[in-house]
Amino acid sequence: MEPQIADLARTAGSTVVTLMATDAWQRARERIVALWRRAQPDRADGIDGELETTHDDLLAARDAEDEETQRELSGEWAGRMRRFLAAHPEVVEELRRILDELSPALPGNDQAMNTTIHMRAEASGSGRVYQAGRDQHITER
Repeated sequence: MEPQIADLARTAGSTVVTLMATDAWQRARERIVALWRRAQPDRADGIDGELETTHDDLLAARDAEDEETQRELSGEWAGRMRRFLAAHPEVVEELRRILDELSPALPGNDQAMNTTIHMRAEASGSGRVYQAGRDQHITER
């Protein structure tokens, strides 16, 4: 298996498990099950059930502050994704698109980074204009 595919599988496993504890979980689950349904329709319902079981396990692990179980769940899903991609390389690009779509919902990602900001300013005389789409640090002397 190509290293890029293995990396994609690890990223997908981690992303899916991380999203299980967010508001974006249902959308993520639907997208992953739909991907499986297109490539392996006979396994889609089973994957849906496995996702829900993992979701329950993850929430219990978080409540118990059990980080080891959380890492294990990510590893399990990375393995599932790797096997899935090995059997169905035609879905690699679609999985990448799904991960790109879902990544702003990951904890710690600043959704403002994906926002287009339009600013307009005018200054006259000795006026100054300071604009920023994010952090701005000004030191005047």
